[in-house]
Amino acid sequence: MKKIKEILIGTHNKGKIKEISYLLNKKIKKITPFQLNIKSPKETGKSFKSNSVLKAKYFFNKSNLFTLSDDSGLCIDCLNNKPGIYSARWAEKYGNFNKAMVKIISMVKQKNKNKKIKNTKAKFICSLTFSYSATKSITTIGIIHGNISEKILGKNGFGYDSIFVPTGSKKTFGQMNKKKKILIDHRFIAFKKLKNKVNIL
Repeated sequence: MKKIKEILIGTHNKGKIKEISYLLNKKIKKITPFQLNIKSPKETGKSFKSNSVLKAKYFFNKSNLFTLSDDSGLCIDCLNNKPGIYSARWAEKYGNFNKAMVKIISMVKQKNKNKKIKNTKAKFICSLTFSYSATKSITTIGIIHGNISEKILGKNGFGYDSIFVPTGSKKTFGQMNKKKKILIDHRFIAFKKLKNKVNIL
């Protein structure tokens, strides 16, 4: 594979753009769909992997640039792994991420009502796909386990970061130092695996 001079980060989510840009080699020029006036595709996949592949191929074909796309979300054990691939759509459904987090806390409390052992287990999953031709791509998956907090805590993250406490920590992603969080989360785990397969990233 030829050396990467520029890469299209195939997402309109500004939080994801910042995180992926931070992880990529500093010498690579980062381009966004905003700069090229490319709209998002419809996410019709039934899994994180199929959606990240769909997005990476779509953005590659629109731009003819090496493309890195992410599909990620929060899966909550007691809610049958919801919101899952519909994480962003839940935020739209309830008004915004803040309102969706309030709703999730309420649903988790309801599910655990009158239970001696509370189940607040959750995981963040990220599928990263790197498209390097119209037909070829590489995908990796990153997973981080944790629990849903009882309230919204911290303003440093984005999405559902302020209600997710990773295993081994007492802080939510939203309370953590941004750089520390970027280097332990699900996106980083997927990126590390991808970097092993595509060492020019």
